[in-house]
Amino acid sequence: MESIFHERQEGSLCAQHCLNNLLQGEYFSPVELSSIAQQLDEEERMRMAEGGVSSEEYRTFLQQPSVNMDDSGFFSIQVISNALKVWGLELVLFNSPEYQRLGIDPINEKSFICNYKEHWFTVRKLGKQWFNLNSLLMGPELISDTYLALFLAQLQQEGYSIFVVKGDLPDCEADQLLQMIRVQQIQRPKLIGEETAQSRDQRLPRSDMDQAIDVNHPFDGTGMLDEDEENFQKALALSRQEMDMEDEEADLRRAIQLSMQGSRRSESSDSSPQNVPQLPHTSHTGSLSSEELRRRRQAYFEKQQQQQQDRTQNLHNKPALSSSTLEADPGGDMSEEDMLQAAMNMSLESVRNNLNTEEEK
Repeated sequence: MESIFHERQEGSLCAQHCLNNLLQGEYFSPVELSSIAQQLDEEERMRMAEGGVSSEEYRTFLQQPSVNMDDSGFFSIQVISNALKVWGLELVLFNSPEYQRLGIDPINEKSFICNYKEHWFTVRKLGKQWFNLNSLLMGPELISDTYLALFLAQLQQEGYSIFVVKGDLPDCEADQLLQMIRVQQIQRPKLIGEETAQSRDQRLPRSDMDQAIDVNHPFDGTGMLDEDEENFQKALALSRQEMDMEDEEADLRRAIQLSMQGSRRSESSDSSPQNVPQLPHTSHTGSLSSEELRRRRQAYFEKQQQQQQDRTQNLHNKPALSSSTLEADPGGDMSEEDMLQAAMNMSLESVRNNLNTEEEK
């Protein structure tokens, strides 16, 4: 990216940096922009004088400071617009309902100028790739095509005014070079002063460091995650969620296996109770995905519920079994199948209660 022209922030001259980064060269100086601002001020003064130099409005106007520039180096959108007219370029408000109704994909534009309060910066397409040329960054920041729309949408949510630059930009070396090659960026450039701030705060506890970075790293449209970082964070969160689900599945499998221990002495291909699900080998179960485990668990509960309803209908003349009945009369008239089913129900109920207790904690 060495061929890309990128002016870094000096003082409050972000409007000058914004224009030069857009045009890819040292086209404007503070003196030239001040001259444009003074010309605009004079034109406004002449219009106000048409109502009479002795009018209250005219005297009030003369006492007010210029709205087109100030001593810090700030320049208004009118100054930037007039400066671009020299190159046959004009600005269209991207945020406006009129432009949004056109439904133009941002990727089909050539460049944008963004403003929040008194800060200006450029987003421009060079060759076949987009770059954030914010003067607050140490260098150009590569923006993928799929990320561009999200980037602009985030700026709008943060209150930025975004202008589309219409017209043919002057030729530049970077645009010609990047028409033939594509560049990759391993790490986004840091904000000016960010590395110094991190070095100063590296011995702080983590929470204190986060607060320090928040103070020294205000949002300027460059702090958002790129696609790879965002996908990594989503994958990390999903992984943690699946680990929790796998713990829950493990508890369920252990409860079922404990309930089945009482019937293993009579297990065989001919005598195994048909209502007891045949669990896969532990090593094979561990290799199943969490989604497959969830589906099996749901199918198991549905099957158990249906069998319980069928058993209730077939034994409607018998009293319903409960945990208290099982404890009081472990033998009695209960069949081995009913005892096994009751034991499994008790184990599953215990697992559910434990899980609910853990969730409440």
